Amino acid sequence: MEKSDLRKIYKEKRQQLSSKDIEELQENIYQQIYDLEISNIKNVHVFLSLEKFKEINTNPIIDYFRSQNKKIVVSKSDFTNNSLTHFYLEKDTAIALNKYGIPEPVNAVQVSESKLDLVFVPLLISDELHYRVGYGKGFYDRFLAYCRKDCKKIGLNFFKPIQKISDSNEFDIALDEVIYPK
Repeated sequence: MEKSDLRKIYKEKRQQLSSKDIEELQENIYQQIYDLEISNIKNVHVFLSLEKFKEINTNPIIDYFRSQNKKIVVSKSDFTNNSLTHFYLEKDTAIALNKYGIPEPVNAVQVSESKLDLVFVPLLISDELHYRVGYGKGFYDRFLAYCRKDCKKIGLNFFKPIQKISDSNEFDIALDEVIYPK
């Protein structure tokens, strides 16, 4: 199936999840994250959840990595060129919604992609080859192309991967792993 069709289907599937469903699915995802080997990880990029799209709540993930003395990195979106700029998220960093309703850091210290050891990636659905369907602007594929080769890229999703996304292309970046409720 093509990305545009999958995007519609999985946006709708996510919207149909109840609060109780989401809580149960998230707990399973969190446990898998807590079981990851992170001894060599210093800087962790985490997306800030979009509640209106029922994305996985990343606050417990941020809290967990902070408790393990890891630095948290989050992004700001630039819709003029569909790119992301990255910043350290300190405990006292203010978060504000941009004009698109996306939470972003305010007055934070910028950090290069080359510093990232682990990136958690939002997605609507992925396939068994770890290619993903996002919201369709290419922000994360552009971002991931700048990360080091040894930076671990993990997608987070409520749904089991499908067999294949039929229109993946050379600009799509495969993830190293996708965590979904088992």
